Amino acid sequence: PLFGTNEKRGQREQVQVKNPYLDTMEEDILYHFSLSTKTHNLPEMFGDIKFVCVGGSANRMKAFAQFMHNELELPGNPEDIRDICEGTDRYCMFKVGPVLSISHGMGVPSISIMLHELIKLLHHAQCRDVVLFRLGTSGGVGLAPGTVVVTDKAVDYSFQPQFEQVVLGKVITRSTELDEGVASELLQCSSELPNLPAVIGNTMCTHDFYEGQGRLDGALCSFSHEEKLEYLRKAYEAGVRNIEMESTVFAAMCRVCAAVICVTLLNRFDGDQITAPHDVLVEYQQRPQVLVSHFIKKRLGQIV
Repeated sequence: PLFGTNEKRGQREQVQVKNPYLDTMEEDILYHFSLSTKTHNLPEMFGDIKFVCVGGSANRMKAFAQFMHNELELPGNPEDIRDICEGTDRYCMFKVGPVLSISHGMGVPSISIMLHELIKLLHHAQCRDVVLFRLGTSGGVGLAPGTVVVTDKAVDYSFQPQFEQVVLGKVITRSTELDEGVASELLQCSSELPNLPAVIGNTMCTHDFYEGQGRLDGALCSFSHEEKLEYLRKAYEAGVRNIEMESTVFAAMCRVCAAVICVTLLNRFDGDQITAPHDVLVEYQQRPQVLVSHFIKKRLGQIV
């Protein structure tokens, strides 16, 4: 993976980047964060980060930061949390104690750009022992709406645990297996929380919300209802329990100490449209946040 924390004598080293050219640069401009190694003291700003939580929506990640501020009982008003990336409207970033909360937009290209700059940020800031989480929403495959899926393997459209990237006109393939220890720890945390149904399963990552996920309700549709159900059945048999649009590149770039936690908003065997009432969807979307908060507080020794 691009992201590494080479273990040595039980101690993890600081975040590594797999790019020899970075060492030769006088300045590294993290353009989409509106940050730079020359204009900002990154070790001072971010050196104490231990947990990084990323999710698609800017509003949701701000709400998560405010939620963590309260959960960790930090001083000050959570309403006053400032967007560190306010110089750009591409992503937003909030820091609460040892937790960094960042939005990544929708789809592989958007999260991939963010992850390159995030991993470099953690490296420049000399962060150690960092755990990364993607918190999201997804379509369930054979699961009741509201179930939280902790990803075992992030798989592609053919159910393979791999991420294909075109580099200089050639397709290269990277593995997408995630940290099993973190996943089982999260599942254990879910059993300690009320109203938090969770499973470990494979997550299929697609490059589209509509046809790419076998939806019949897009502007284009080139297949039948039967073909859709057949594809979903094959996915289910391959261990897929939910579908979203970012997990493979997240896993490929962050494999060491990373987890994907997505709630299902519907069961795709039952339909394509998200019909649950707004207040129900809001509560569903809080479930991954509550689970990760519990994990973080246990790691910090705030919950025995």
